[in-house]
Amino acid sequence: MNPFTFNTSKSIQFGVGALSRIGELVKSQIGDRVMLITDPGMMSTGIIERALAALKDAGVETTVFSDVQADPPETMILAAVEAARAADVEGIVGLGGGSSLDTAKLVALLALGKEELKDVYGVGNARGPRLPLILVPTTSGTGSEVTPISIVTTGTNEKMGVVSPVILPDIALLDPELTYGLPPHITAATGIDAMVHAIEAYASASSNNNPVSRMLATQALTMMGRSILKAVHEGTDTRARGDMLLGSMLAGQAFANSPVAAVHALAYPLGGHFHIPHGLSNALVLPHVLRFNVVTSPQPYAELAPFAFPDLAKYEGQERAAAFCEALADLSIKCGLQPNLRAMNIPEDILPKLASDAMNQTRLLVNNPRPLNEADALAIYRAAY
Repeated sequence: MNPFTFNTSKSIQFGVGALSRIGELVKSQIGDRVMLITDPGMMSTGIIERALAALKDAGVETTVFSDVQADPPETMILAAVEAARAADVEGIVGLGGGSSLDTAKLVALLALGKEELKDVYGVGNARGPRLPLILVPTTSGTGSEVTPISIVTTGTNEKMGVVSPVILPDIALLDPELTYGLPPHITAATGIDAMVHAIEAYASASSNNNPVSRMLATQALTMMGRSILKAVHEGTDTRARGDMLLGSMLAGQAFANSPVAAVHALAYPLGGHFHIPHGLSNALVLPHVLRFNVVTSPQPYAELAPFAFPDLAKYEGQERAAAFCEALADLSIKCGLQPNLRAMNIPEDILPKLASDAMNQTRLLVNNPRPLNEADALAIYRAAY
């Protein structure tokens, strides 16, 4: 067995109603002054009020930064850092979707003034120290609460990552109740995103692909495969929401240590140019990247297929891997997601630019089980069109 490293959040706390413990956790793990980072949409849900009440009851003074944008831009992150410094906070709580959690990680890192954002892009360049950090996800998709990764939009349309175990949170607090109000299309897109994390982690060509990540990926697909449609169409089903939130976290642990590949590499330009939500971007290219991969590397997909879709166990080998691709494409349609790039009003003449931009994602492409060049990327975008 090859040597590997596996890192994850120090503490994972899961349970219906877990948000009620946020005050006592902050008081014991952080102190008396905290910044809560979230987005404008969360401010109207009632969830932030519940969190603030619990923090106040615990005697915690809270500064709220609620200006998080999707696909967080550098300017917004730096504004949050300045706000944290001005309030002299002792720690950070991120509460919301992946963008809020990613922002919280970087604010915790940068607020101390020991490092600058421009210097920490890439793998292992963030060395800390950082402020104490608690992350509370309200979607079942990114797994950001257990990943050492934060994605930033640089310039106008390119994304870069900060990857370092330093930004793993101290506590990941998972409460399925916080996902009950998610609209079906967000439930669907974030759910497919989480399934992509598990699939790419399991099949990753990374030298750190490991038995722990593969085990987590299969369990994640088992839970999400049986529950995603119910979560989309019956949003208050307790078991389905619990399966999706925990499955997303397990998939996050998997890909945090066995990195994702070409699905994400081709999804990022879609988000950068057209601000398509990340989960939907993944869903749009997923079956087409996998159809490309199974030509030369069917085994991992054949192994995974029955975990997500038990009926596929009747097939074997290449046939099962191909059926897995089609089942994933069909799942997106059953979830109500747009079927292709054309449905997103993406002009066909930009496809070569998307392919060119995808080639910049070398951190991800190196993990793809089948080598992929710019011509291959363009062919995949055309198939997705």
